[in-house]
Amino acid sequence: MSTDHQTRTAWAAAARKYEDEYAAHLEAARTAVLLPPELDALADIVPGADVVHPLSGHGLDDAALVRLGARTVHGLDYSEAAVSSAQRRANELGLPCRYTQSTLPNSGLPDACADLVYTGKGALIWLADLDAFLAETYRLLRPGGRLYVYEAHPLVPLWTWDADEPRIRPDRGYFAASHVNDTFPGRGAVEQQHTLADIVTAGLRSGFLLENLAEHPEPFWRPGGVDAAAWDGRLPNSFSMLARRA
Repeated sequence: MSTDHQTRTAWAAAARKYEDEYAAHLEAARTAVLLPPELDALADIVPGADVVHPLSGHGLDDAALVRLGARTVHGLDYSEAAVSSAQRRANELGLPCRYTQSTLPNSGLPDACADLVYTGKGALIWLADLDAFLAETYRLLRPGGRLYVYEAHPLVPLWTWDADEPRIRPDRGYFAASHVNDTFPGRGAVEQQHTLADIVTAGLRSGFLLENLAEHPEPFWRPGGVDAAAWDGRLPNSFSMLARRA
């Protein structure tokens, strides 16, 4: 079994949660807001913007983007369950969001269709070819448009979930190309690893002008019932990057 097929099989099983938890996500979408670092970066950019959201997942961030003032949001995801449940939810709430099943980096969207490409929160780990993905995001943006990424820090796969002290997993390395996800929701999926330098330099190679890069101690997601010492504020657990198309 290829790693791509293995990943899609694992994620298809995990994506059933989008349907199983539809009602809970519908209620969450009614009040969804972006995280504080996202609001700091995007409060002046999102109002009136046409947004494309690659690897949009459950779409709750899209509801938050609309709440912040986005004119439209177009979500892209390769999970049929994610796309169908997000579209149903947007329709119920009357949100200007639409969703397309798409295998990135080929989005199928026209040139210069977006003012903002927003992505992250578990997106880059599914992309083996960052250069191709970032070239596609550059193509989608209008001149002066922005790319915003809020993502797990590349060091996160190394942290254990021990409660007493942060530790490094002996079976993983920062410079490894990938690892197998052994936790919910993507058990068995192969996650791509990219160093922070990989991500930034790939953006620069694609023509982006870096406007801001920040590292954050808070993880964007905490599984229920887990209180890891790695999340106590001493280690990086997420990062954000804002870049502009020339």
